[in-house]
Amino acid sequence: MPLYKGPDNKTLDIKGDTTPFDLFKEMEIKGAVAAKIDGRAIDLHSALRDGGILEPITSDSGEGLEIIRHSASHLMAQAITKLYPGAKFGVGPAIADGFYYDVLFPKAVTEEDLPVIEAEMKRLSAEKIRIERVEMSSDEALGKFTEDPFKTELIKEIGSPSVSLYGQDGFWDLCRGPHVPNTGYVKHFRLMSLAGAYWRGDEKNVMLTRVYGTAFADAESLGEYLKMMEEAKRRDHRKLGRELDLFSFQPEGPGFPFFHPKGMVLMNSLVDFWRKEHIRRGYSEIKTPLILDRELWRRSGHWDHYRDNMYFTEIDERPYAIKPMNCPGGILVYKTSRRSYRELPLRMAEMGTVHRHERSGVLHGLMRVRCFTQDDAHIYCSPDQIGDELKGVIDLDKYIYDVFGFQFGVELSTRPDNFMGDPALWENAERRLQDILEETETPYKINPGAGAFYGPTIDFHLKDSIGRTWQCGTVQLDFQMPEKFDMTYIGSDGAEHRPVMLHRTVLGSLERFIGILIEHYAGAFPYWIAPVQVKIIQVKPEFEEYALKLGEILKEMNVRFERDARDEKLGRKIRDAQLEKTPYMRIAGAREAEFNSVSVRTRAGGDIGSRSIDELKAMLASEFVPEALKL
Repeated sequence: MPLYKGPDNKTLDIKGDTTPFDLFKEMEIKGAVAAKIDGRAIDLHSALRDGGILEPITSDSGEGLEIIRHSASHLMAQAITKLYPGAKFGVGPAIADGFYYDVLFPKAVTEEDLPVIEAEMKRLSAEKIRIERVEMSSDEALGKFTEDPFKTELIKEIGSPSVSLYGQDGFWDLCRGPHVPNTGYVKHFRLMSLAGAYWRGDEKNVMLTRVYGTAFADAESLGEYLKMMEEAKRRDHRKLGRELDLFSFQPEGPGFPFFHPKGMVLMNSLVDFWRKEHIRRGYSEIKTPLILDRELWRRSGHWDHYRDNMYFTEIDERPYAIKPMNCPGGILVYKTSRRSYRELPLRMAEMGTVHRHERSGVLHGLMRVRCFTQDDAHIYCSPDQIGDELKGVIDLDKYIYDVFGFQFGVELSTRPDNFMGDPALWENAERRLQDILEETETPYKINPGAGAFYGPTIDFHLKDSIGRTWQCGTVQLDFQMPEKFDMTYIGSDGAEHRPVMLHRTVLGSLERFIGILIEHYAGAFPYWIAPVQVKIIQVKPEFEEYALKLGEILKEMNVRFERDARDEKLGRKIRDAQLEKTPYMRIAGAREAEFNSVSVRTRAGGDIGSRSIDELKAMLASEFVPEALKL
């Protein structure tokens, strides 16, 4: 028999019919859902034939959870087959928070049907149905799926002489695996929602129903996730955006957000902070055109890598493209004059509006739109300046995220399959980024193959107040664009040299960042960016003069305020101000007018008593404001 070594590096005694399941049971390894041989994942019931290093994949690992979730998608498909005979299935992968399956149902289903499907899944789980893997020829597989056009298309596209299928009690699915040994391993799950999804993401194809679910290794983790999702519903930026009158979407412009006056106050507050902080750190600001000649996008490489997401137009019989990114325009600004080493590093920032053709099925409030503003910057430097400039970007990111109270994680995303340029330059760029992360003592993990097509990236993933993560900031080290655009500077030796280009964002998409902030704070924004900072509540019409006087005082202090002079009871006005999440309420009534004071309440509902006008000024002046906005 072939030799195997276990997790403790001891040689294992293999019999003719031994499986990883048998060995792990004998070794008292608990929680295994699959196994690895020399790093290759296999099922627990796989026959051991070739020898190698054997390891368990346990349910408490990332790989193990992914296998449970993928098995849950098959369990859901099996349940749907039982309940809806004739259903056809597209793809059903595990995803970051669970799983989904795209299904062509024989009749319409709604979210009210999800508990019925879930109940059938639980019944099938309790039966502990064995899950089997079968290898067969592609012709045999085509014969098995003659009634399913989606599986037939996938098998033909694979183009392999043989494919693998997984079966459980008569339900078969095309899949590489691995999967859990039986349905009883999938116990802790919940079906979440439905959505429309075009087959293969193509609007020309049939619309399927995407059924979303989640699954975990234990009940506690599932419970925590469901609790977080309930909190996420309460914080949904689309709901709060309507309630707080910040933004809207209109049928005349799907995927194009409309910002209302209060939303623009929020956006302008962020932009003002961003702009002044960048000035403090030696950036200059530029603005580049929205529409540029198509040939520019061919030259930059975006045409080959990005044209399916671009919009096009024609001017004077010449083809143009609406920019999906700001970098080529920034390069043209760099090339408007002959640059000297004395100018470097040259830091150019741009709040640039870009357009990207996102398919309708992926649009999601401010988080996924077709038009957005990137807080872009491009740094042009000499090779020996790379380290200091990267450190400066990392420091800027850390500072800004700290202002908003975000924790964050960092990933180093390396060369993708569709990379552009010399692999040696890529290796150098990746090494430089890794060195800087280690020098700055920034914890990070590698994200293989996830870099931009022109360079590796450091990506910042923010963690919000309920534990979700959002990818926002990024810095990319690019040796490719300077080559493609023949960018140069004159060095101290009088010769031409090639600059290095750093692409970076901190907020990412400004619209998306606002959506994240809405959910992070549940609409209760910090005082300095709150659209309305103070609500003056005028108790009765006869106190209008005093309420107006308070307004003038706040105006002189550059405080954003509103006056509520409605003919409503005081309690209703206070309650409405709390629902609007206004940081402070100032009551203007008889006592306040008589003693030239104000009664102060906070949005949390706390009455902090009467204050003189001078005390009011001091209280507001003590509120946190980022350092750059004080200058």
